Amino acid sequence: MGKNDYIIVTPCKNEEKSLPGLIESVLNNTIKPNLWVIVDDGSTDSTPDILKDFEGKHEWVHIIHGVESVRDLTFHYSKIVDHAIKYAIDFCENNDIPCEFISLIDADMFLGNNFFESILERMNNNPCIGVCSGTAAYYLNDSLVNETGRSQNPIGGLRVWRKKCFEESGGFPQSYSADSVSNVLAILGGWKIMKYNDIIAITARPTTSTEGFWKGYKTRGKSDYYRGYHPLYALFKSVKYCLKRPYYIGVAYLYGFVYGVFFIKEKIHIREVRCYYRNKYKEFFD
Repeated sequence: MGKNDYIIVTPCKNEEKSLPGLIESVLNNTIKPNLWVIVDDGSTDSTPDILKDFEGKHEWVHIIHGVESVRDLTFHYSKIVDHAIKYAIDFCENNDIPCEFISLIDADMFLGNNFFESILERMNNNPCIGVCSGTAAYYLNDSLVNETGRSQNPIGGLRVWRKKCFEESGGFPQSYSADSVSNVLAILGGWKIMKYNDIIAITARPTTSTEGFWKGYKTRGKSDYYRGYHPLYALFKSVKYCLKRPYYIGVAYLYGFVYGVFFIKEKIHIREVRCYYRNKYKEFFD
C-alpha cells in the first residue's frame, strides 16, 4: 500500500446547500481519494440529484441510498457510518483498491486544497498516530471563527483513521458521541490521537447547532450520561456552558444528563470505556 492511499466516507441528509462545496473541495485536494462512499440518508431536497450527477462523472464515487427517516445524530448516525465504512473496506478488498487510511468527512465541511496532504504527511511521519483530525471554523458576521471550547481530541466529521487502528478498535461504535468513543478505544488500544489546530476546514454551521443549540446540548448531556461521566463532571460542565453564549446551553446540557439518569438508565456496554469517562472529573482537580 502507498503512504497516501485513503478512502472517504460521508453521511448526508438534505445537504443541497453545502454538498457542492464539499465535492469541489475534495476534487481540488492535492491528493485524491481512491474511493469515496457517500450515504444519502433519505434526503428530500435536491441532494439525490447532486449525488447522481457526481457519481456519474467519477468511477471512484459510490452512493448508498437510504430510506427517508427522522434526522438522528446519535445511534442512527453511528450505524450509518459503521455500515458505510465496512462497505468501503469490503469494496476495496474485492476490487484490489489500496486503503491505508479511512476518512470520515461530514457533508457540511469545506476542505482546504492541502487538507489530506497535510494530515497524511503527519500520520506517515508518526506511525503511532491511529486517528487524528483537523479543526473546524465557521463564519460569523463575515469573519472566520475557530471553534473554541473543544478538547484536543480528534473531532467527529473531519477525521482520519489509520485502517489498522480502526480495525483493532472494533470499527465505529454504536453509541452516543460515537466519534469520541472511537477516540477512547484507540487510546485503550495503545494508539495516539491528535487534533491539528493549524489544519483548518470550514463548517457550514457550528458544532451541536444542526438541530438548534437547545436540542444539541441536551443530546450532549444524554451522551455524557450514557458514556459514564461522573455527575460532578457533568455539573462542572454545565456551569462552564452557562458562562458562554447562548447562556441556556448549560441548562440544556444538565437537563439532558438528568434525563439520562431517570429515563435512559443504561450505559455503554464497554466497561473500559465507562471507566475512562468516569475518571474524567479528576481533570478538574489536577
